[in-house]
Amino acid sequence: MRILIGLSIGAFAIAGLVAVLWTAGASVDAPSPAGDSRTADVRAVAEASGAGPLGPRPEADPALVSLGEALFFDPILSGNRDISCGSCHHPGAGSGDGLPLSAGTGGAGDGPERRVGADRTLVPRNAPPLYNRGHEQWRTMFWDGRVEVVDGAIRSPAGDVLPDGLNSVLAVQAMFPPTSRVEMRGKPGEVSPDGRPNEIALIGDRDLPAIWDALAKRVVTEPGYEELLAAAFPAVQRTELSFVDLANAIATYEATAFVADQSPWDAFLAGDDRALDDAALAGASLFYGDGGCSACHSGVLMTDQRYHATGVPQVGPGRDAAAPADRGRADVEGSAAEDEYAFRTPSLRNVAISGPWMHDGAYDVLEDAVRHMVDPAASRARYRPPVQAGVGRLPRVPDAEQERLDSEAEAFGGSVTALSDRQVADLVAFLGALTDPASRRGEPALPESVPSGLAPPAPLPTP
Repeated sequence: MRILIGLSIGAFAIAGLVAVLWTAGASVDAPSPAGDSRTADVRAVAEASGAGPLGPRPEADPALVSLGEALFFDPILSGNRDISCGSCHHPGAGSGDGLPLSAGTGGAGDGPERRVGADRTLVPRNAPPLYNRGHEQWRTMFWDGRVEVVDGAIRSPAGDVLPDGLNSVLAVQAMFPPTSRVEMRGKPGEVSPDGRPNEIALIGDRDLPAIWDALAKRVVTEPGYEELLAAAFPAVQRTELSFVDLANAIATYEATAFVADQSPWDAFLAGDDRALDDAALAGASLFYGDGGCSACHSGVLMTDQRYHATGVPQVGPGRDAAAPADRGRADVEGSAAEDEYAFRTPSLRNVAISGPWMHDGAYDVLEDAVRHMVDPAASRARYRPPVQAGVGRLPRVPDAEQERLDSEAEAFGGSVTALSDRQVADLVAFLGALTDPASRRGEPALPESVPSGLAPPAPLPTP
């Protein structure tokens, strides 16, 4: 692959390309001949760029994991008692929901067939996968990084009211979906499916401590949680437990249950010369070689955890004051030009089963995603938004905002030659080789019931 203008610019552009080279199922079934000189070359260049095994799996108290599992799948943490963490992060949908944009509280169904409720709006961003989010190197959460570790301290939208005692950046992340009206909290006047009032929705939007206290009270007064809470926190009275304790339990479960470290790529890095077929090996050579993909998809997590504007088409309701647009990182950092429409580089581990892809689920077809990253402006000109169950074709941003995105796309594009069909196929084969077979089977398993007696997410067909 020939870089047209400067190695650093070309590497950045191709790295952005790989952010969307995500497909629902590349197979690895024809091993490369042992001793092939490419094998040693690919392994050496990959390791030199920081690729490697994830390391030891997180260890945790089984009682805390069990509590976290129950809370993760229990709708008790939503204002209307109708949605759980597992609804949008379903193990059977690549730890997402298989939708471009999630249907929050008030919705119905599970996975790709879940539908947004009447008089509701879609969640503005795609539900990101949870794989390996408990790894010690993860320092950012959410597409815009609004929860992140900065100089050893955790920054979040809660600012000074974020309580002490949270044991990880993943636990801090768990504090916020239940506070979002569109995701889990709901609106005043709404009721649960069983007719109970939504008391959480009556609390003011800015009073985060009151929201957390009310949710914790729900759990600690629920008889079904008595044994789980006592086992996880034997030295603490139930009435003294807070939402911090619940968030720590949820994060502990996520960190131990959603580990993806047994892919063919992991086997290859561990020394198995036959773990990758010829196409995947060629794709890895391109990824870590002339393609420069690893410039952004770097390290063992395959992400630099930085924020890049790549001209991705914006679809859906948009976010906050910029709606129907989504300013991305600029909502966190301010109005700096480099932050406008910039989103965090996604990790590519298990990427083949984590679609639709990009911050708004804009792409569900691989070739369209590839052509966008090679020539963003041309791709945007022919782009058609995805269709979502219960909504139809998602809306795009208005023409005025489109012009700004086209300018961004023009600045991003033009630095690499067109990829051949073979190169695209090889990259896709490599990305498929990043999938852990257990995750492909839909693990971890769903519980058949949860302590509150409410309905947990239903199983989905195995991908």
